[in-house]
Amino acid sequence: MSAGARWNPSAIPSQAGKTIVVTGANAGLGFFASEQLARAGAAVVLACRNPSRADAAAHAIRARVPDAAVRTLTLDVSSLDSVRAASAELLDLERIDGLVLNAGIVHPPRRRGLSVDGLELVLATNYLGHFALTAQLLPALLRTPGSRVVTLGSMISRLMDSSLEDLPLAGGYQPWRAYAQSKIAAQVFGFELDRRLRAAAAASDADGAAASGGAAVPPVRTSALVAHPGYSIGGRTPRVPGVNEPSRSKRFVDNLQAPFTQGKDRGAWPIVRAVADPAARGGQYWGPRYLVKGEPRLHTPSATSLDRAIAERVWRESEALTGTTFTI
Repeated sequence: MSAGARWNPSAIPSQAGKTIVVTGANAGLGFFASEQLARAGAAVVLACRNPSRADAAAHAIRARVPDAAVRTLTLDVSSLDSVRAASAELLDLERIDGLVLNAGIVHPPRRRGLSVDGLELVLATNYLGHFALTAQLLPALLRTPGSRVVTLGSMISRLMDSSLEDLPLAGGYQPWRAYAQSKIAAQVFGFELDRRLRAAAAASDADGAAASGGAAVPPVRTSALVAHPGYSIGGRTPRVPGVNEPSRSKRFVDNLQAPFTQGKDRGAWPIVRAVADPAARGGQYWGPRYLVKGEPRLHTPSATSLDRAIAERVWRESEALTGTTFTI
């Protein structure tokens, strides 16, 4: 399927036989991405902080997709202990075809908060927990041919910029600066992860060819992509009992923004396309056609998101902050 082809949930190729893990799947983008993938036949793991909300989401998906294969897993990405416990359970899966790094704080607190590990809360939730989760799930991803890691970025990376020199925001906290920096860091990670996966695959292929005395056919490798949902809001999202039940006043206010917003069901489309489109490739950046809304199209990332020097520094600091050795 070409990058310009029309895309909606009915266009998703069959995902039968695949297992996809979605963090923060109990509401919003994570819920609708999970529903769309389950409708396409994937076995979806709803990895959520709140077990009761995860159960409600699973129930809603089964009600909308009667043959859906969904299960829940408790995961609080702001807690490194929770990440380790969830990773240990997920590593028992036979395969992980897709890992969607979606969970996060959209409305940051007015004052700087800390996670249970003493890390700046927005960064810990939106990025650092996912960094550690991906590192720990790498063995399962690498043993699954064609597996993909999809990091959730944000269009805020085009509106605000940061060289990410103060990840903990020790020099001063502002709510939207915290959100923007966490999403920029997530995008930097997504693109750097793909570069490192490519480099490791190239080295492995070269070693294999040398050992066989000729050109070897390389296997399908793990790749990493980044997707952003545009401006997707709850009041323009279909009602789902127990999952998305906006009030009449929220519907009214959000629909006043209709020319430049969309529902979270449509905001999930770039995420799902990055996971499921056979033509999608590592290192790509997917988002709505008109930036804030529309069918998913390939976008050009910000210069900061692709900066190798920033990526190297952020990777090292992320390892130090999470106590994680991320080896590919």
